[in-house]
Amino acid sequence: MKAFDDEETRQNAPQNNEKQDEAESDEQETGSQAQTEQIERTGGITTGKGKHTIHCLTIIGQIEGHYILPATNKTTKYEHVIPQLLAVEQDPDIEGLVIILNTVGGDVEAGLAIAELLSGMKKPTVSLVLGGGHSIGVPLAVSARKSFIVPSATMTVHPVRMNGLVLGVPQTLSYFDKMQERIVKFVTDNSNITPERFRQLMMNKDELVMDVGTVLDGQSAVDEGLIDALGGVSDVIESLYAMIEGREEAS
Repeated sequence: MKAFDDEETRQNAPQNNEKQDEAESDEQETGSQAQTEQIERTGGITTGKGKHTIHCLTIIGQIEGHYILPATNKTTKYEHVIPQLLAVEQDPDIEGLVIILNTVGGDVEAGLAIAELLSGMKKPTVSLVLGGGHSIGVPLAVSARKSFIVPSATMTVHPVRMNGLVLGVPQTLSYFDKMQERIVKFVTDNSNITPERFRQLMMNKDELVMDVGTVLDGQSAVDEGLIDALGGVSDVIESLYAMIEGREEAS
């Protein structure tokens, strides 16, 4: 009887292994589909197979605010991003957040609202500027506890402006000035650039043909103190892991 049982076990072993492999494959496929759906739905993804569980949030295209932009525009909707940030902050399984930026800017108040939420998070946060972090993308980039930029990326610093119909009264100019000061204060409070130098970059008349302001490449953004360091995705992950493990303090 013992010999018979052993023989039966040997015969069934390949079938059991095949079933186990199929189950693992189905589980991986289901997990992959769930991740794909999460990316399509929210523009972010939570990774749980690494050393730590982190959430990646992408801020791309144009920041959409109170008005819906044309369907041809690639947009980041602030009403989608804000709930994600609250969920990340409250989720005990998520240990850190990576923000990937490639944005031309957009709605000032919507972008500043997202930046304020990011800067107020207790969980470790790291940002990476790829391609561009222009206009209101500057406050978004510096809102993380540590910011990185790739050498080929650029950041455009310019004053607040508005297109379309506006009232030509002194109060309108005062409103723009106050909004600009909010941005200056936020950026300088969350980076190593001084208010005086940031205003100089905003009001530079010698660099942009059709506007005032300054375009900074990756190294220049670091040299000005706007961004903490040059780096890529591996540097971002390593910095975030170091914060999670208490090996590195935010700059």
